[in-house]
Amino acid sequence: MRLDGETRPGPRVTLAVAYEQRLRASTQPGDPGGAGILPPESPAPYRVRQLDWSIAASGGSSWRHEIDRAYAAAHLARVELTVGRQAIGWGRGVLFGAVDLFSPFSPLEADREWRRGVDAARADVRLTDRASLDVVAAFGESVDESAFASRLRGYAGRVDVELVGGRRARDVFGGVTSSAAVGDAEVHGELAVFRPPEAPAKGGPAGARVVAKAVAGGSYRFPFGGGVLVYLEYHYSGFGARRADDLPALVADPAFRERYLRGDVQILGRHAVAALATHEFSPELTASVLWLHSPVDRSGLAAPSATVTAGDRLSVVGTIYLPYGRPAAGGRLQSEYGATPLAAFLQLRFYP
Repeated sequence: MRLDGETRPGPRVTLAVAYEQRLRASTQPGDPGGAGILPPESPAPYRVRQLDWSIAASGGSSWRHEIDRAYAAAHLARVELTVGRQAIGWGRGVLFGAVDLFSPFSPLEADREWRRGVDAARADVRLTDRASLDVVAAFGESVDESAFASRLRGYAGRVDVELVGGRRARDVFGGVTSSAAVGDAEVHGELAVFRPPEAPAKGGPAGARVVAKAVAGGSYRFPFGGGVLVYLEYHYSGFGARRADDLPALVADPAFRERYLRGDVQILGRHAVAALATHEFSPELTASVLWLHSPVDRSGLAAPSATVTAGDRLSVVGTIYLPYGRPAAGGRLQSEYGATPLAAFLQLRFYP
């Protein structure tokens, strides 16, 4: 249950707050298989204080509440200034992100309606009618748990470009993104390079002091059935494991676990291909199918989902995860997704 409040005490000022309660129950305690299928209960990154408390917990269930938004925004002539707990999303990727730094979604997360808020000061400055500069300082409990980054963006005709750079935790990084309309289709790409301070873990980017992440994809709305929107993306993550049997050593590395919880890695391997098809049958019923595949070991999963909306105050989301690939044998992983269990996620959304 989520309560969103917003007020405008003046024409140039907005104050907003969001309070959320989450009641989750699973037949298995925690996140099955560690694959990110169920929303994690890990602390959100880039928060000075979590403002997230437990009401009750037992076995595979938890009941928590938190302050997820609390910010003030000033709308000036050429500047949008926002201070406080807010949602920030960068990049052009839909299922993956190379430059999305602030609590990005995992492609397997079922609960994707709200990105978790981060404690930040943000200034979006309009330089010209076609260019702007976005500067963000997102704060953690220390400087090494904070991010300081900027994004210069502009567009010409049907093409837009972004240049990003800064410091994420202890990484120095830089990147570029672009998207363009090609006929009736859309194509996009992201490329980022990071210089991490720690030595690479076994199975990770061995010997590399510069790690790359990349996304390439596109979308197209097919005209049949009233319109089916299809996204297709490829993702490369230099932080991931080369092979499935390298994953135990990689996950055992504290630096990698910190990255995983912070959202720096969206996949545990190096390569992934994903497709998402969505169709709105009516204002009350929307259906989608996600396909995620590892081209390295040919494992993956399919996730059909449906959202039923009953008026303005109630909706229900149901998702089933159907994994495939070689299962674990002798306590060793044989594929990236083959050991992922069959899972179902049911969510009730209530808007008072």
